[in-house]
Amino acid sequence: MKTVYDFKVRDRQGNEVSLSDYAGKVLLIVNTATGCGFTPHYEPLEEMYRELKDKGFEILDFPCNQFAGQAPGSDDEIHEFCTVKFGTEFPQFAKIDVNGETADPLYAYLATEKPFEGFGKGIKNALLNKFSKMNNKKFGDKAYIKWNFTKFLIDREGKIVSRFEPTVDMKEVRAAVEALL
Repeated sequence: MKTVYDFKVRDRQGNEVSLSDYAGKVLLIVNTATGCGFTPHYEPLEEMYRELKDKGFEILDFPCNQFAGQAPGSDDEIHEFCTVKFGTEFPQFAKIDVNGETADPLYAYLATEKPFEGFGKGIKNALLNKFSKMNNKKFGDKAYIKWNFTKFLIDREGKIVSRFEPTVDMKEVRAAVEALL
């Protein structure tokens, strides 16, 4: 059976990294953007990372510009923004596509194993659903990820445990991470 450890990704310098390097750790894999309404998620993500990394926790950050052009910078510009504004220390990889024909194979796998189930209820969620549908029309059946800051929780064996849409409260995400640690 396939796990996230079967995938390779590129770091910010373009070097290939095997996710098997993270074997035995609890992972939170996140597609991010620097100009999104959810960009403040970097703050609780970094806080969680600093407090839990010594217990075997890693956050893997994959910037993506496929949602209304909200991550337009280069890999270095994005990294500088995140480290200066939010003090991020968790691994940030090269910018990728998460949807369409050019979607990174890791994201195609994550999203087909844990498909989108909705943003939840409320006006904010309804608006995001509307924007998401408009944005993702161009990707058709390969619109795997609906918006920035979708999070996938991976257990120590490399299996996908949960998918959290960006509208999920970060306290809920943290509780799920702590339960696996």
